[in-house]
Amino acid sequence: MTSVWTLPALLREKIEEGLSFRLADLRFWHDDEVRLMLVALVALAITMLIVRTLIRSRSPRHGVIVPALLASVPRSRTAYVVHVPAALFFVGLPFFMLALADPFTALVSREVSFPGRRIGIMIDASVSMRLPFTAATLNRRAPTDAVFFTTVAAAERFVQLRIDGKYRDLIGVVEFGNDAYVIMPFTSDYDNVLLSISLIGDPQEFGRFPSQGTTIARAINETIALYKMFNFLDASGNLMIIFSDGEDSTYQLGNVTLDEIIQDAVDAEIPVYLVRTKGTKPSEAPNYSQGEGQLIPDERWALAVRRTGGQFYAVGDEESLLRAIRDIDRMAGGMIAFKQYTNEEPRFAIFALIAAGLWAAAAGAKLTLPYFQKLS
Repeated sequence: MTSVWTLPALLREKIEEGLSFRLADLRFWHDDEVRLMLVALVALAITMLIVRTLIRSRSPRHGVIVPALLASVPRSRTAYVVHVPAALFFVGLPFFMLALADPFTALVSREVSFPGRRIGIMIDASVSMRLPFTAATLNRRAPTDAVFFTTVAAAERFVQLRIDGKYRDLIGVVEFGNDAYVIMPFTSDYDNVLLSISLIGDPQEFGRFPSQGTTIARAINETIALYKMFNFLDASGNLMIIFSDGEDSTYQLGNVTLDEIIQDAVDAEIPVYLVRTKGTKPSEAPNYSQGEGQLIPDERWALAVRRTGGQFYAVGDEESLLRAIRDIDRMAGGMIAFKQYTNEEPRFAIFALIAAGLWAAAAGAKLTLPYFQKLS
């Protein structure tokens, strides 16, 4: 039943596909085989014609005598219509041969759209991310309860939520401290995204991370540059997520202020979601949790990300962390569109459909309409 309902959509898709390329752009995988087949068919037709002629010339003449028709009876103007089924068959033959040659186009570009976002995920790997953050559900594989490993697990959980949903996002990953590094450029390959996040969550890799401080503004600036590199900055459907402990009082990169960096995100309509994860110092109680505004940088960063249309989450325990990533997943709906390039796009289907349609029409006319079964 599903295939019947989807048949009109499939036909419409193939018709649009057929109108999207020129015959001059076609290449063929099996053109030599089709040429040989055409030569064989022509040779077979000529052979059959010769054999039939020889048989007729040697066989005794047997015929049926019919009354002569009066010359005054005009010939029907629609007499040739009886040959329509045969004409449809022969018209479909070239399309069948083209489909049999397995045509393709070498390089195809097309505009595609689907539910999803272009999401830049930024993970803080500074030395302050070594503080404990207990997350029994999220942080099962890490050797310690360091807040860094918990945020890595939270990033993985967020990507898994996107996989389980209806979305097909383009996701990039940036790791940052004093400097920012692109770990994975934008891709729709979720497996590679999860692998990249898992690799930066390796304890040895975390121990070798060179940037020990925290400069969130540099991570934002690097992610905006990544959008520019992919020519996504002026497109809709962009979104940034920052996982950090928020221990950052740097509001200027060289001559560029934080307000100017944030303004770039505002101008490009990229909402920024900052998940501020606060670890527990040894002198503090296990259930320690600092809400929004209890850290000095909170007010500045909360105001900055809300200017972009995003949200600030003050997270101090696993429950609030899970609630934050679920909330971001819920708000990260929408559609994205981009130009997709494909190599060796097969094009045989449209020709096969045309040939099948013509032959089906010929067979239907011959078998169902008595007029096409008359002698002309």
